[in-house]
Amino acid sequence: MSTVTAPAPRPLTALAGVRRAAWLLGALSWSAFAVLEAVRHGWLAGLLAFAFFVAPDLTFLVGLSDARRMAKGQLPPRAVPYYNAAHRALVPLVLLALAAVAPVTWAPAFAALSGWLAHISYDRAFGYGLRTKEGFQRG
Repeated sequence: MSTVTAPAPRPLTALAGVRRAAWLLGALSWSAFAVLEAVRHGWLAGLLAFAFFVAPDLTFLVGLSDARRMAKGQLPPRAVPYYNAAHRALVPLVLLALAAVAPVTWAPAFAALSGWLAHISYDRAFGYGLRTKEGFQRG
């Protein structure tokens, strides 16, 4: 029986530090958009912003039964596709672009997508990214 070990963490380079700072700036901006939309458009916008802020990490529940057998920091491999799909910034950005050109707009949708983008941005700012097929953080 072979065991899978986590890859060695990469040192934080100057470019990586700049990237993280940019992601943090984005996270703060998307958070501000979500809060402003909630204040302007009411409780439903605030509730959706919060729900979409939390929702990407609910993908951890997919592999909960396998979690005890995983190495430290490893996500169960069957949860990886869901985790990666929920943590790709392109998905909510495309939805925002579609909402911008749609004939009908709904403010709570913008708040929800802002919350989702804030979550992704905070993850990247704090060093959490997409996962390999084995469930470890990509380098």
